[in-house]
Amino acid sequence: MVKSRRVREEDAWDGVVADKTRRSTDGSGLYHYVEVRLSGGGTGRFRVDKTLWETLSVGDRLVKEAGAAAPARV
Repeated sequence: MVKSRRVREEDAWDGVVADKTRRSTDGSGLYHYVEVRLSGGGTGRFRVDKTLWETLSVGDRLVKEAGAAAPARV
């Protein structure tokens, strides 16, 4: 499993949304996370912006290409 973290531009992955969560880890802000079953095997938990998080449902496919700022729903 990939450690929970913010998506970086150099990352490249794709998979299916397995879960959506949100929480306040530092007490000052609400963060939105998606757990993704990666196509290459394993899972990853990534922090995404609220706008994307609100449009996603479990079972949606996400693709993150190297050089892109954020994953995109396919």
